[in-house]
Amino acid sequence: MTNVVGAHNELVKIWPEVLTDNIDESQITLQLLIPKDLDYFAGHFPNAPILAGVVQLHWAVEYAKQYFSLTALDVKNIEVLKFQVVIIPGQELNLTLTQKSSNKVLFSYASDKGQHASGRIVFEEME
Repeated sequence: MTNVVGAHNELVKIWPEVLTDNIDESQITLQLLIPKDLDYFAGHFPNAPILAGVVQLHWAVEYAKQYFSLTALDVKNIEVLKFQVVIIPGQELNLTLTQKSSNKVLFSYASDKGQHASGRIVFEEME
């Protein structure tokens, strides 16, 4: 995923930097660097910025679609969603995606600070 240049106050820096990826048949681990100047930090919160849970979920969905070839499918449900430890600017962490079936992917964000978030993404059934 790449950041784009916006012309009319659009978000332009919206993706983490992927430092490394470890890929096998059913599990992907991405080592991510969360840019300090990520657009999502603006206003969330001014004196103590944190990465919103909806952004973490969006990234997990988009990377799952990309790496497990699920781009044609929509998300049907999110299950067992938990946010435990905030993610801050400049932090390095791992996003692990595990495909449990043709339409279910587990995700978790973790760093040396512990587990940040986890859940299960349920995509529409493949036809």
